[in-house]
Amino acid sequence: MRLLLAAVVVLPLLGAGAALLPAPPGLRGRSPEQAVLRHGVTVTGAVLAATAVLALGFDHDRPGTMQAETDIGWIPALGVRIHLGTDGVSLPLLVLTALLTFLCALYSYHRPPEGPRPQAFVALVLLLEAGTLATFAVLDLMLFFLAFETVLIPMYFLIARWGGAGRERAAWRFILYTLLGSVVMLLGLLLVGLGAEGGPTFDMTALAEDGGRGLTHTTQLLAALAIGIGLAVKTPMWPLHSWLPDAHTAAPTVGSVLLAGVLLKMGTYGFVRIVLPVVPDGIHTLAPYLAAFAVTGIIYGSLACLALSRSGAGGDLKRLIAYSSVGHMGFVLLGVATLTRTGVNGALFANIAHGLITGLLFFLVGAVKDRTGTTDLDRLALGGGGERGGGAALYGRAPRLGGLLAFGAVASLGLPGLAGFWGEMLALLGAYHPADGLSRPAYLVFMALAALGTLLTAAYLLVVVRRVCMGTPHAPGAAPAPGTVLTDVRGHEFAAWIPLVVLTVLAGLWPAVLLGLTDPAVQNLLPGVSR
Repeated sequence: MRLLLAAVVVLPLLGAGAALLPAPPGLRGRSPEQAVLRHGVTVTGAVLAATAVLALGFDHDRPGTMQAETDIGWIPALGVRIHLGTDGVSLPLLVLTALLTFLCALYSYHRPPEGPRPQAFVALVLLLEAGTLATFAVLDLMLFFLAFETVLIPMYFLIARWGGAGRERAAWRFILYTLLGSVVMLLGLLLVGLGAEGGPTFDMTALAEDGGRGLTHTTQLLAALAIGIGLAVKTPMWPLHSWLPDAHTAAPTVGSVLLAGVLLKMGTYGFVRIVLPVVPDGIHTLAPYLAAFAVTGIIYGSLACLALSRSGAGGDLKRLIAYSSVGHMGFVLLGVATLTRTGVNGALFANIAHGLITGLLFFLVGAVKDRTGTTDLDRLALGGGGERGGGAALYGRAPRLGGLLAFGAVASLGLPGLAGFWGEMLALLGAYHPADGLSRPAYLVFMALAALGTLLTAAYLLVVVRRVCMGTPHAPGAAPAPGTVLTDVRGHEFAAWIPLVVLTVLAGLWPAVLLGLTDPAVQNLLPGVSR
């Protein structure tokens, strides 16, 4: 199991290097470009298979215990170690990352990205996967920081080289925001590691067991603030979110799927893995402020989406989904800010649900753009665009594609029975009974505002479904213009999307499978918390 977890982290890194090498003559297929795209599918498929075996071999009777550990000394003078391991918190994120990256590679094999050499594209995707997997697998603060930073460069180039209009500005905003946040986070990590009881150590498990005993309240408060700012930028939390809509709008389809599906989860994972157990007194002081920012993000994201969805606003469907992520990740942060087992379990569940549902939505929006040449909501509502011609919207022109888009929308709005429901509900329940010492009246206000956000989310998503899937209503007595039939869902698209649909349904119907993993691990991270 130790070797398996190490292989999960190292395989995509080796694959990224191999992607830049010339393909052997017998493996080139029709062209070197096809060979390297097939290489991406092979490597990500092997990583997914290894992650699946890791999940099957995981001791599900002890999900709160760190398993598959590797612990090797690296920089003894600073107490930095190569320490890997997984528990019920990180295992679902490892599986989600491996799955989404494989689906992106499969999608790209059949629809290669438009831009420079595919060799560089595949290498960057694999490097991104390696950094993300390492972030969820490492148990040393310095390794966490290095893995956290590793993903920035490949995502920057994916946006800047393979993105759409405005890609250079979006890529620069992405890298500047996240780098500045990371500098602040590094200061917080150093403050914790160098001030640890018993001497410098960056081992997450040892620091979590200490529970901040070697740190004064002021030190914990400063460390929680510094680390929290860096993580909040990546989440992203309002008002540190402004890089996200531009990055999603400009990124290629695969970049948007990975950015929403796995990169945003790195920030919220850091809150649960590092901030809550390592500096508990500091985060207890900051929790009400974190909850206030989270709820503001929920309302702000929903109102921004409502503004984009209305007729005549010139809204962009991809940008709308990006703003919806600000609201959905607000529920994750609200669950964390309750400092309760219920809220944190809700945050972890919402993390996974958001990765599945928003990943599917970005795949679908990319397919809509490929067929119509636009993501402008006004044009889509009129049935306009490329393949084109006017007339009826998706239900009449590509019914399967329209049906999948409607499914993704209702899953995103939190329909009971689908994955999006449980995380938001548990976050609201956590706010109803926050941790001891937190102001319950304040959290009841936060809960009420977040509940209002769910209504606003349903409103804008239903407007999007009506406009994009059903089209703009015609005047009484007027016949709709006949629309050109679009190519419906292709075979490779079904292969890339159906796993996300199935998992969204399964997680909604059997939430105990995921909660059974996370709850014991959360109990270990929050000792003394009874609910």
